[in-house]
Amino acid sequence: MDRYVIEQKLKSVAAFLVIIILLPYIISVFVNGADAAADSGDSAFYVKVKVPDTEEADGVAEIGWTDYLAGILAREVPADLGEEAMKAQAVIIRTQIYRGLSGSEDKILDMDYMTREEMKKQWGQEKAPEYYEKYIRAVEQTDDTVLMYGDAYAWTPFHQSSCGKTRSAEEVMGTGDYPYVAVRECPDDKEADNEIQVFTFSCDEIQAACRDFLVAAADGEQAEKGYTFADFEITAYDLAGYVSQLRIGDTLCTGDQFRDALGLPSSAFSFSETQGDADAVSEIKITTTGNGHGLGMSIWTAEKMDEEGMSYEEILAFFFEGTELKKDIQETELF
Repeated sequence: MDRYVIEQKLKSVAAFLVIIILLPYIISVFVNGADAAADSGDSAFYVKVKVPDTEEADGVAEIGWTDYLAGILAREVPADLGEEAMKAQAVIIRTQIYRGLSGSEDKILDMDYMTREEMKKQWGQEKAPEYYEKYIRAVEQTDDTVLMYGDAYAWTPFHQSSCGKTRSAEEVMGTGDYPYVAVRECPDDKEADNEIQVFTFSCDEIQAACRDFLVAAADGEQAEKGYTFADFEITAYDLAGYVSQLRIGDTLCTGDQFRDALGLPSSAFSFSETQGDADAVSEIKITTTGNGHGLGMSIWTAEKMDEEGMSYEEILAFFFEGTELKKDIQETELF
């Protein structure tokens, strides 16, 4: 057999092998389109995720790691968020996941995420691929970056907007374990969407909502008598301006307890009495400032920092001073 024939046979074998390797991709494109084919290779590995609506008997499905992170981003921040702010959020979420996994035995993830189908329903067939790619870029461009404090994954809370300052973890939680979650000036948050909101409740509605800690702390006579505007008094604020303690009748509670009980957007609030006739039900107007618990990174201020040309590294250094960005964490050691 001459050299030419041998070379032709080798080329044929090589071409056959290429076809075999690419066949799954070709079939995927033919059946589902290019987007689905891109999905199938979006991650170097898959992770186990709790999915309530899955057909799997144990409610757990395998999701591409990059797709999962992008889906969490899509759930947490708007698609028009600046790229550096979105990358900062990607690092925060990845750090939260790694922190949770470091103490987990089953290695099953449970953070809510948005699927490609949900993205299409929310943004439409035309916009969804563009937004999806933006979330994917934020994940990929931060590679495997996480925030560390010493040898441990940092605690990385975030919220939509503060009341003008973020809060100190030591004040809120009574622990010095997170010195990097401290008061930060965020004046731009004063202009955030829905920064100030007003709610009106009757005293009876507040009593019902707060019943668990009112009954535990107050005597039966006060609970039976009910409450009026005079029974509500803010007695202490933290350094950021959030309510740290208030009095309801003879009961003292935290601003966060009160916020959670009434479903308020923030524990930076004030009281005022509504004006009505003598026969009207006693009502209290509650004005809140900010959206969220106020700890860690303010997404609104992160966006403003992005607009000013700051990088995601600078944004994270501002909100979590004392932590360190690290890469090359081995996912396979965690999952």
